[in-house]
Amino acid sequence: MDTLLLNKQQVSQLISLPAVLEAVENAFMAFSDEKTIQPPYVGIHLPSPRGEIDFKTGYYGPGDMISLKASSGGFSQNQADFGLPPNMGSIILFDGRSGALLCVMDGSLLTGLRTGASGAVSVKLLARKNARKVSCIGTGIQARMQIRAINEVMQIDEIHAWSRGAENLAKFKQEIEQQLSIPVVIADSKQAAVEQADILITTTRGKGDVVKASWIKPGTHIVAIGTDQQGKQELDPEIFKGAKIVTDSTVQCLEKGETFHPVSKNIISQSDIHGEIGEILLGKKVGRANDTEVTIFDSTGMAIQDNTAATKIYQRALEKGVGEFFAFS
Repeated sequence: MDTLLLNKQQVSQLISLPAVLEAVENAFMAFSDEKTIQPPYVGIHLPSPRGEIDFKTGYYGPGDMISLKASSGGFSQNQADFGLPPNMGSIILFDGRSGALLCVMDGSLLTGLRTGASGAVSVKLLARKNARKVSCIGTGIQARMQIRAINEVMQIDEIHAWSRGAENLAKFKQEIEQQLSIPVVIADSKQAAVEQADILITTTRGKGDVVKASWIKPGTHIVAIGTDQQGKQELDPEIFKGAKIVTDSTVQCLEKGETFHPVSKNIISQSDIHGEIGEILLGKKVGRANDTEVTIFDSTGMAIQDNTAATKIYQRALEKGVGEFFAFS
C-alpha cells in the first residue's frame, strides 16, 4: 500500500474551520463515549534555550484510524539559527484494520486550528446566548486561532486584548481588524480586559494566577487554553469555586490542566467538575443553566482531535487528488 505525503501548503488548501469544528465535536463525543484509545502523551524537554517536543497518539474507533503527532514548541532560536519557526508539527495516519501507514502530513496548521475549534465548541455550548464581547489575555497565534474559530459560531462585536508585548498586541489588533472586521480595544491592564469579558480566552504560557477571581463578572465563559502541563497556570484557583467546570478530558485536566490547581489546593474536589464537553454534546450532561453562572472550559488538547481532523484532510486529499504517493518498498 502506498503512503500519501502532504506538505504544509497542500494541507492549507484542504483544511477549513467548519470541517475542523465538526471533526473536533466528533472527537469529543467519541472520547466521552469510550470509542477511542488515547494513551498518555510523551513529552521530551530539551536543554534551554531549546523547547519541548510532544508525541500524542490515539485510535478513533468510528473511523478505524490511528494517529501519531509529533509537535515541537518553544524553540525560540529557530528563526535566527535555522530559518525555521519556533513551533512545528507532523502527523502520521495508520489504517486501524491493517496497521498500514496511510499518510504523512504537516501538522503545524492543524494543531492551531483544532485547538481554536475546541474553544469555539465550548463557546457554542457554554457561553451566554447574548455574549458579544471577547477578551484575550495573550495575543499570540493561538489567540488568533481562537478568535477565528469563535467567530464561526457567534457574533463578536468587540475584542478587548492584553499582552505583555506591545508589538504582539499591535499585530493582533491589525490582523483581526483587517481580516475579520472586528474592532480590537487594547486594554491598559489585564484587569481592564477581563472585566469587559462575556467570553474570556487565556492563551499565555503563564506560571501563576494571571487572572484574578475578583475580576470575573457573573455569566462569564472562560476558555482556558494555555495550561497543558504541570508548572503552567493562568487562573486564580478561587475562580473555580462555584463555577461550572467542563473539561476536554477530566483525567488529563486533573493531571496537567488548569483544574489541577484548585483541586490540589482543596478549593474544589473532583466531584465539583461538571463533566466533559463530549458528555454535553452527547446529551449526557447539560450546558449552561442560566445567565449568571461562570463557566470554565479547561482545554489540555487531545490526540483524538488531531486524529479526526487529520483524517478529514486525508479523505479530502484523496477526493481531490492532492499530494504525492510514495512506497517504502
